[in-house]
Amino acid sequence: MLDFLIWIDIKVFWLITLGNCRPGETISAGAWSLHLAGKWQGKLFVPLINGLFFFLQKDHCRQAWLWQAEIYKD
Repeated sequence: MLDFLIWIDIKVFWLITLGNCRPGETISAGAWSLHLAGKWQGKLFVPLINGLFFFLQKDHCRQAWLWQAEIYKD
């Protein structure tokens, strides 16, 4: 079930960005990337997303970004 939700997340983010994102990038990881770049979207969405997923893990967006950074290493 979690795999399906992540798949939906990736597809929604791809649609929102019109494909201007990394392959397989989730909304959370994309928000953290925007935050690191100092963009207003990251400053807006990171606290919002982290607040929504506080029960899953602390600092959710950063953790999603770190998880995906491992994927892109190779």
